[in-house]
Amino acid sequence: MITLNNILDPGRFLNPQVKMKETGYSIKDLEVLSGIKMHTIRIWEKRYNLLTPHRTDTNIRWYDDNDLKRLLNISMLTKNGFKISKVANWEEEQIREKVLSISESRTSESDYIDRFMILMVEMDNKGFEELLNEVLSKYDFEEAYFNIFFQLFERVGTYWQIGSIFPAQEHFVTSLFRQKLISSIDRTERLNTRNATILFFLHEEELHEISLLFYSYLAKKSGYNIFYLGQSVPFGDLAKVNSQKQIDFVFTAFTNAISKQDLEQYLVDLKECFPKQKIFITGLQVEINSPSLPRNFKTVKDFREFRKYLG
Repeated sequence: MITLNNILDPGRFLNPQVKMKETGYSIKDLEVLSGIKMHTIRIWEKRYNLLTPHRTDTNIRWYDDNDLKRLLNISMLTKNGFKISKVANWEEEQIREKVLSISESRTSESDYIDRFMILMVEMDNKGFEELLNEVLSKYDFEEAYFNIFFQLFERVGTYWQIGSIFPAQEHFVTSLFRQKLISSIDRTERLNTRNATILFFLHEEELHEISLLFYSYLAKKSGYNIFYLGQSVPFGDLAKVNSQKQIDFVFTAFTNAISKQDLEQYLVDLKECFPKQKIFITGLQVEINSPSLPRNFKTVKDFREFRKYLG
């Protein structure tokens, strides 16, 4: 199940020392990026000459951006009923035309994700923006995020963390969606009908804030006053905020790797800082570590659950 806890933010895996990709893709990278099994890719290479991998000095196969884009396009075609035996014989231009035809005639949510992946590999800013606008014209904002963007974030976040995409590709995607979210938050009328303030922040080791931004959007739309600090907030700053602002609720997320012991100690410190407020926590590390929670804490499994809490 896709949850907001597991999206784009790196931290899905326990190893904090991930070696980021510098050049080329392995066949495993192609598998996770395209959804086509390595065994199938090898068969297609052998039977249809689908890809022509490069080789290192030690005879290890690697693939470039063109190989990945070709496989992503073919993945989209096969998902839409085209036979690999037929597609494999097409020239690149014919493949692109068929993909474009699918995109224009009957784009599904899965097709949108595949198209976003291709544009991410190409780092096509104009194309990405146009596709974003196309999705947002077809779906309302929350529906688009629930049904399409979160699934894209899930894929991109996973691939970034295990090194299957380049950091620049991840930052490219993150920045575009971050801009859209901030713009939507700014356009949301500040109603404050709840007469309550929610503090949103990430601790010092958390850098990616897409999920936090979306949760803050939901809260603002539900009539809460938002006090947003964002990523990498020093703990000492939280006490200063609490002494100067009326804070009713606190929301934070844990996605980057953290031990259970360190997580539980941080929660104890957070309780001491905000002893009277209800504190919402979410993120993969909460799922993995299942920390003991102080009495005023509440785990948020996903965005649907948080909307229920908001009322």
